[in-house]
Amino acid sequence: MVFIDVHSHLDICRDVDKIIQNARKLNVKVILACGVNSKTNREVLKLSKKYPEVKACLGIYPIDALKISNEKINSEIEFIRKNKSKIVAISEIGLDLKQAPEKTFLKQKKNLLKFIELSQKLDVPLIVHSRKAEQQTIELLESSNYKKIIMHCFSGKLKLVKRIIDNDWFLSIPTCVKHSEHFQKIIELAPITRFFCETDSPFLHPDKLQNNEPANVIESYKAIARIKGLKLTQVEKQIEKNYMELFAEV
Repeated sequence: MVFIDVHSHLDICRDVDKIIQNARKLNVKVILACGVNSKTNREVLKLSKKYPEVKACLGIYPIDALKISNEKINSEIEFIRKNKSKIVAISEIGLDLKQAPEKTFLKQKKNLLKFIELSQKLDVPLIVHSRKAEQQTIELLESSNYKKIIMHCFSGKLKLVKRIIDNDWFLSIPTCVKHSEHFQKIIELAPITRFFCETDSPFLHPDKLQNNEPANVIESYKAIARIKGLKLTQVEKQIEKNYMELFAEV
């Protein structure tokens, strides 16, 4: 079996060598490492060069984007454009109205639109953060008509989950599903053809511990299998198929 983690922050994980060894032991063959700013974008590129299973995703986290000038954002977008051949997706980008006040929305919206446009031009998937701004994020994405979208760790209402499904986007199920009724309900509601699994390492440990890692992504697969009444191998094969559909290779 081949397991895939579509969202992690390996650049801030401890002992990456050991983490990769643990992942290999459990057949986690693909690990998407997401940058959040200029510094971490370069770090995930280095990790993807060092470890063949690590795939780089570059972006600017919405809160980080609020801290820098438009010129610096545009410069980083140009850096991402120049490194197109080294990345598999744009991430982590999106909207966040939990860590930032409502008055920042227009600036966040402007920044997100830039990354939606970049994704379209590069023809790569967009992995989207939408905390406490789920409806606004969906509306912006819908206005773009772009389809290569994964909603990362989506915490919005179930009626919005239905909207995501209707748009033929994907949802990534985090390892905290083990103790999260919300994500368990998402599994019940959405078809397996719309799922990916993620750890968000080093965050969202399945047992509420510190230092999550990609090897734990199997907990998300197990949750989908249990709730959907499927064998683990069936879940693994379908998510690999989903990955091939969106990313073209494993």
